[in-house]
Amino acid sequence: MLPSFLLSLREGLEAALIIGIVFGALQKIRRTDLAPALWMGTLAALGVSILTAVILTLFGMSLEETAEQIYEGITMLLAAGILTWMIFWMSKQSKTIKSELEDGVNKAALTTGKRAVFGLAFLAVVREGVELALFITAAFFAGSSENVTANIILTLTGVVLGLGTAVLLGWSLLAATARLNLRRFFQVTGYLLILFAAGLVAHGIHEFNEVGWIPSVIEHVWDVNAIVDERSVFGELLKTLFGYNGNPSLTEVIGYFTYLAVAAYFFTRTTVQPAAKKVTAQASA
Repeated sequence: MLPSFLLSLREGLEAALIIGIVFGALQKIRRTDLAPALWMGTLAALGVSILTAVILTLFGMSLEETAEQIYEGITMLLAAGILTWMIFWMSKQSKTIKSELEDGVNKAALTTGKRAVFGLAFLAVVREGVELALFITAAFFAGSSENVTANIILTLTGVVLGLGTAVLLGWSLLAATARLNLRRFFQVTGYLLILFAAGLVAHGIHEFNEVGWIPSVIEHVWDVNAIVDERSVFGELLKTLFGYNGNPSLTEVIGYFTYLAVAAYFFTRTTVQPAAKKVTAQASA
């Protein structure tokens, strides 16, 4: 539930901020008559996102043995790649996204009106929604395979709570009743999502170890299941959130720590260091 909550909160807040910015721009240019098109575009994107999540999950559950392992492995690695891109993209675009969206609204209001606003809202939200659908599918398959019903319930609960929290935070920001340091928020969640993505990489490698696409080299580097059993409640939580494996192969360990080190290093360079330089420059001025 925690991975789906975190992912839904992050993606949901991005979508809520986008919709809030677009709605605020419509109010600024006094074109609130286009608001219904905004909400219709948002709902259409939500529908496409839900359908995508259902199709991806059902298709994966319909596969068996080797085909299922290959599908899960590809899903894990693809989700890790897109998640990594999203983390870095948002850290760079967070400063300019408001002005870009407002320019898009102004152009839409001057051209095709409702259709343009509908398209703007749909494209902005469906990107977040389809990404979230892929991430949630990967998180679902990374969870327990023994109790599918409980896994579905926990995943859906995390999604609902995450999206609900995102809506409340977005509304608070737009209503100016609460203040949220967005740079700090995306920085903290960025590191947490890097840990989650590292787990997806390791899980994907594990699936490819099973089908023989990636050699294990050493089948079990260590076995700590006697300390923290990966099938226990706590072990399942660590497995779903961080890709924990009580007896990983050598290639799993290499893949996990290589991704973690590289992603964390470059993310720190793009977020923490520029902020530190800015503070230093202000202090010297």
